[in-house]
Amino acid sequence: MLTIKVLGPGCYNCQMLAQQAVEALEAVAQEQPQELEVTILKVTEREEIAKYPILFTPGLVINEKLVSAGRIPSTDEIKGWLTQALAEPA
Repeated sequence: MLTIKVLGPGCYNCQMLAQQAVEALEAVAQEQPQELEVTILKVTEREEIAKYPILFTPGLVINEKLVSAGRIPSTDEIKGWLTQALAEPA
């Protein structure tokens, strides 16, 4: 099970990060033998964003671990983080 959160007010960069995350997820899903259970959330409330060590948006959280903040990582970077999260014990 993967939980992906995009942190930010919903600006253009937040939307681009969400799109990159979906593209990376689709690439990972094609490589996985089993069906993935994934939840993608867009977190826009300041109080919720403040729960993570983030100074600039957009932020990307995978399974409650902040992996990126203040930039839009490449699809390949996100794919690597997703693959790593899948390999970690639940």
